[in-house]
Amino acid sequence: MLGVAATVGTAVQAQADRPVNGAPEREWAARIWHHVTVHVAPDQVIEDATLVVNEGRVEAVGPFGTVEWTGPAIERALPGFHLYPSLIDLHAEWGLREESDRFPGSRGPQELSDKPGAFHWNEAIHPETRAADAFEADGEAKPWIEAGIGAVLTHRRDGIARGSGALVTFDESPHNAIIREEASRHFSFRKGTSSQDYPRSLMGAIALLEQTAEDAKWYAQGGDGSMNLSLQAWNDQLGFPGFVEVSNWQDALRADALRQRMGEEQPWAFVGLQDGYRQTEALLETGALCVLPLNFPKPFDVSDPVTARYISLEELKHWEWAPAQANHLVRAGVPVAFTASGLSSPKELVAATRRAMDHGLTEADALAAWTTVPSEALGVEAEVGTLRPGSRAHFILADGPLFEPETHWFEHWIAGTCHVLQPLPPADVRGWYDVTIQGEVVRLEVEGNPASPKAQWRIIADADTTRIPVKMEVYQRQVMLQSPAKPLGMDGVLRFAGNVWMDSRIWEGSGELPSGEPFVWSAIRQSDEEKPAPAGADTVGNDVPQLGPLTSPFMAYGRSERPAQRTVLFQGATVWTNELEGKLASADVLIHAGQILAVGVDLDPATCFGKQPVPDNLEVINARGKHLTCGIIDEHSHIAATRGINEGTQSSSAEVSLQHVINSEDIDIYRQLAGGVTTSQILHGSANPIGGQSALIKLRWGVTPEAMLYADAPPFIKFALGENVKQSNWGSDYTTRFPQTRMGVEQVFYERFLAAAEYAEVWREHGRAMSDWARRLFRRGEPPVAPRRDLELEVLAQILAGERHITCHSYRQDEINMLMHMADSLGFRINTFTHILEGYKLADKLAEHGAAGSTFSDWWAYKYEVKDAIPYNGAVLHGQGVLTGFNSDDAEMARRLNQEAAKAIKYGGVPEEEAWKFVTLNPARMLHIDDRVGSIAPGKDADLVLWDGHPMSIYTRAVQTWVDGRCEFHAEEDALMREAMRLERARLIQAMLADPSEERRQPSMQAPFHYHCDTDLEETR
Repeated sequence: MLGVAATVGTAVQAQADRPVNGAPEREWAARIWHHVTVHVAPDQVIEDATLVVNEGRVEAVGPFGTVEWTGPAIERALPGFHLYPSLIDLHAEWGLREESDRFPGSRGPQELSDKPGAFHWNEAIHPETRAADAFEADGEAKPWIEAGIGAVLTHRRDGIARGSGALVTFDESPHNAIIREEASRHFSFRKGTSSQDYPRSLMGAIALLEQTAEDAKWYAQGGDGSMNLSLQAWNDQLGFPGFVEVSNWQDALRADALRQRMGEEQPWAFVGLQDGYRQTEALLETGALCVLPLNFPKPFDVSDPVTARYISLEELKHWEWAPAQANHLVRAGVPVAFTASGLSSPKELVAATRRAMDHGLTEADALAAWTTVPSEALGVEAEVGTLRPGSRAHFILADGPLFEPETHWFEHWIAGTCHVLQPLPPADVRGWYDVTIQGEVVRLEVEGNPASPKAQWRIIADADTTRIPVKMEVYQRQVMLQSPAKPLGMDGVLRFAGNVWMDSRIWEGSGELPSGEPFVWSAIRQSDEEKPAPAGADTVGNDVPQLGPLTSPFMAYGRSERPAQRTVLFQGATVWTNELEGKLASADVLIHAGQILAVGVDLDPATCFGKQPVPDNLEVINARGKHLTCGIIDEHSHIAATRGINEGTQSSSAEVSLQHVINSEDIDIYRQLAGGVTTSQILHGSANPIGGQSALIKLRWGVTPEAMLYADAPPFIKFALGENVKQSNWGSDYTTRFPQTRMGVEQVFYERFLAAAEYAEVWREHGRAMSDWARRLFRRGEPPVAPRRDLELEVLAQILAGERHITCHSYRQDEINMLMHMADSLGFRINTFTHILEGYKLADKLAEHGAAGSTFSDWWAYKYEVKDAIPYNGAVLHGQGVLTGFNSDDAEMARRLNQEAAKAIKYGGVPEEEAWKFVTLNPARMLHIDDRVGSIAPGKDADLVLWDGHPMSIYTRAVQTWVDGRCEFHAEEDALMREAMRLERARLIQAMLADPSEERRQPSMQAPFHYHCDTDLEETR
């Protein structure tokens, strides 16, 4: 109790639930600390306080004099000392015994789990794993205890659905060590040691989690009646706090979007976040706790100017900003906790926390990140994280502010057990004291070394000063003295002992006269011996380092602010409208509010805005001598994807989606803006017949992945034909997954679509049953149980219903013909054949079916399958009435799609305006977005490119690229940014050279990696 007197008594001895061999061990006396500064919580500090601990719990805490204890106690007076709650780490794997065969090594393809028991079909999903079941309290606890950590949230850090975590403390008995057996549930996007092929990509891991959530809902309603211990455990854990391991802000936002699709209301905590400072507002909107590691990047060795060029600007900037992440998030209102995970030893956390504080984080916020924030996240604030009455007695004894460099930690108490970190120093008792003994007051002088002070009585009588030596010993906060009894007018030796109180100013105790008579005594300091200032005192309170600009993206060509949407009149350009007007000479285009407002010659803005006044911010751009076109549209791209473009482990992976793994910080976005590209369809690869859902994005540089997606875009999915899908080019290990022949590819399509048709009918029957139940006047019984939701079949059913379009990777005319026949027999159409290098052989059939052809301009002979490719393919398809376009399928080629369009003129004599449509209007029609982009017409999006010459000339450059009325690329700004980046690199390298750290990283060249159709890497380990 605080502020008022409180009397507390001894607790009843705890009852044992196990037999004891011999006399039971028990601490009968309470522990009491007086005159200490108690940090009850980060925002609640009591100076000159008393703390009472009994039976491993805090009994009472309050100002000195307001708390009384009636039972036996061991009391200590420690003026000048601080008691802080022990720290809590939310991301550990302490005390868990090793699993047998946890690392099975490599082996051939594995479709289903071979884990014994009624568990999930995928080894990476094991919510049945309980940390409490595998917990053993005999792990190496010393580093944790020395680091001030009193409790850890331990869990098995392996897999995608990892099971439940246990909150444990450091006690030899697991019965006493476990604070909460099921404190949390854990996820990640890495499959870890699972030996199964699926998933091999980030999008596969996300889809697997989402499908498991749907299966768990179905199981909770009864499922098919079979037992599944994994799904049972999943449902049992739904109320637990969720933690998802991420490494960057994009994964954090992906996890939050997944959680919302799964229907979970409570945010998951983001564990391991390293760059949250880049998107603070987006993280704040999630409402999630961010558990931040403190393993800040070490500086690079930049002594060699040649190898230093290997270091990207992004790496340099992150080195500077990483220690400021915590303060940046806290100031924005994002809840933050810390973890020692990633440090070479937990003991490094003090210095690491100090470094975060040097970058602006307050002591209260740092302490909260280690105590109250994690305890509240787990709902155990009554147990740990504070020193309030009833909480466990987990605290650190220090001689100053917890994280200050000059502060020493002496003891770490866990559940009432003291772990000595270093001996307490003796009290500094130097000074002059008035000592009262038997009513007599005498002067005692103490001087010399604080560890072994010298004392003497000083008796002043008239002009005579007599000094009598006193034998004195100081042990921590206790003093023992022996001296002649002459100052009291007695013969013999005085013996007395006592405690040092109140910052060494007051002593009191008892003693014995030479006659054997006891006495009490006290001493009050009258003056201090001058003491030197502590070393390093002038370094406290240094200014927070000034950091470089926070840009978005946080890398090369990032901006401090997004380009504004502008009202612009382009005057006098050659305008390629792609409309009936064709190419207009010396024409004007007016854009406003992200759209094209007017197109024509000698436009008068006053008439273009109708009854509305002309905006004051109208800009006029002199475009005379230049060409203005709509933005280029790449129908087939693999840029801006994260950790995998293929989920080829199954013949159908329709459940995965590129929309969930967009990387908005891919430098190829900016590079392609410089080439006039404004829209890209990001496609799944060609590793299986039925791939994944595509993502249609606008190249908006510096926004979140979600903000790049087209709103309400028609949905697409990638199919594939040829040698990739039947794995004939995968090597000898991949000979088991169906299909292995081109005949099998056709069978996959039929089998999956027939299953999808049956699936759709089951749901229609359920809908009718629900309607019948709802119409009943007197409803009896529960409503019909919903069928199992299958994310893969749901997507395929959308195709059958005409709600989703297919883009199909293709080469040979026989397979192209097969797929059209299959689609015709099932009543739908193939929207686009991409690559389609033998399309010229059946152009008439393509036109009859209504399929578009998105091909290469002049690729051939790069594998046997394309041996019949010809550069006239595009012209032939176009001449036969097939909607024809050119795509890149390559990050580098996409920067020059304007030149690819020109090849249709060279090979086949396609008129130049029609050739230009191959990379603009025709892809827009293929993607069913031609009502928004693909031409320059009033009402369409202001996606424009201003060229300094003919747009299909190899000598022409894009001067400006506009997306939604924002100038996303400007050649003049690009030159200024290059110079600014050079100066910023130089500043950061000089800062690294000045960094005192001895341990440094060696620069290494990071070669850019580009995905292609056949890229199939393991991305989820």
